[in-house]
Amino acid sequence: MAPNLAAPSHTFSRPNAGRIRRHAVTAIAGLTAVALLSACGYGSKSDDKANTAATSAGSASGAKLSADTVKIGYFANLTHGTPLVGLQEGIFQKELGATQVKTQVFNAGPAEIEALNAGSIDIGWIGPSPAINGYTKSDGKSLRIIGGSASGGVKLVVNPDKISSLDDLKGKKIATPQLGNTQDVALLNYLAGKGYKVDAASGAGDVSVVRTDNKVTPDAYKQGSIDGAWVPEPTASKLVTLGAKVLLNEKDVWPDKKFVITNIIVSQKFLKEHPDVVEAVLRGSVNTNAFIKANPDKAKADANEAIKKEAGNALEPAILDPAWADIDFLDDPLANTLQAEADHAVTAGLLKKPNLDGIYDLAPLNKVLAAKGQAAVADAGLGVK
Repeated sequence: MAPNLAAPSHTFSRPNAGRIRRHAVTAIAGLTAVALLSACGYGSKSDDKANTAATSAGSASGAKLSADTVKIGYFANLTHGTPLVGLQEGIFQKELGATQVKTQVFNAGPAEIEALNAGSIDIGWIGPSPAINGYTKSDGKSLRIIGGSASGGVKLVVNPDKISSLDDLKGKKIATPQLGNTQDVALLNYLAGKGYKVDAASGAGDVSVVRTDNKVTPDAYKQGSIDGAWVPEPTASKLVTLGAKVLLNEKDVWPDKKFVITNIIVSQKFLKEHPDVVEAVLRGSVNTNAFIKANPDKAKADANEAIKKEAGNALEPAILDPAWADIDFLDDPLANTLQAEADHAVTAGLLKKPNLDGIYDLAPLNKVLAAKGQAAVADAGLGVK
């Protein structure tokens, strides 16, 4: 069976006037129901339900922390490489000692947020938009972002027979994964900066923005119904194997070429009751990111093996290699870019400005980093007071 590509789906919803009158908060819509690999999924076993996995590699041994178990959620997707690799290598279990790791694999951000709110998971890896959505919908009571995980992995790829430069976009049809998702917002913001006029709701304008699930984007490209796509990995690399060329790497439009694509969240209840467990998971994350940097080929193989186990299909080298190379795994949550992404959605008319005050609690992460002699990371003024 050929690998299946699906929407990454970190999504900003367009404000509805009636809803805004009824509610004070307009949130960012979460991940789409079908999310597979990149900023959200590839080769998933199920489009509707999360898959429950066994405990991570390595047996629980040593001193037990304040909780018997810690329940961790993530996606079987490359931008969630930190949990994929760390669990595969047993790095998290080593830090947690006799506290057992239990994992749950999700296909969609809303399901992961619901699981966190219900106590089905305690800690999760997730994209920026569902994290904002979960925080704002709960009036700031459900979760905290406690660390970063991944940056990058998004590109504008085009049909070279139709588009040879960024000046050729007018009149062309460019796909994004979903109305208001992170890549949709990025494209709308980029086009506005170039002076192009596009109606955010319909996608009509000087450039036609065509909302297309990543799982069908390759076929749409082959059929000629789109001229290009602003999409995450591995969809971008899949299109390149079909003859597309990379016209723009989204890294190039961000300061320092970094922007958040995956964060670590925790339920506020679990953070309060089990800070030692949270700290241990963060040590595992920091150690895993260091392992990825020191052993890129082994880490890439680990991630692909984990994807094969959880999602049913491994990635082909022609897709895996360039996709993996374009993702930066890091501990810094890049808080300033989270605010910028929300601001871009507001500018595009897709979001009423959210209150993100208190969404971050980076004290546990900074404690871990300090113990390793590393510099603290910043919360861009959005941390708990």
